Amino acid sequence: MSINRPYTAVLEKLKAAGLRPTKQRLALARLLLDGTDRHVTAEELHREAQAAALPVSLATVYNTLHQFTQAGLLRELVVDSGRSYFDTNISHHHHFFYEDGGHLQDIPGDAVQIARLPEPPGDASIARVDVIIRIR
Repeated sequence: MSINRPYTAVLEKLKAAGLRPTKQRLALARLLLDGTDRHVTAEELHREAQAAALPVSLATVYNTLHQFTQAGLLRELVVDSGRSYFDTNISHHHHFFYEDGGHLQDIPGDAVQIARLPEPPGDASIARVDVIIRIR
């Protein structure tokens, strides 16, 4: 009989992504990767960590979010210079950005059709197209 501990699922996700499961990574992954799709800023996650009595600095939250993004656990969405959201839904999709409220809403990937893209320069190739539709 296997015992399912609170950190088991996120521990496996971190290991599968090639990340060493430090105490701080485990704690932040548990807040983020509970199976619910969400968009979060570093500041929001830091506030959640503080509310959960997790001793992590804002710099650690930023570093961890970027490590999770590089490992493929999150997607970073830059909506304005200096304002990024981290998306737990890493599947192909796009976003509505509510300018007045500052939050994002998913748009299914097949709901946006792009008729033509420019040829990338040199020997580069297009990795992904992210569409953010700004609404008020």
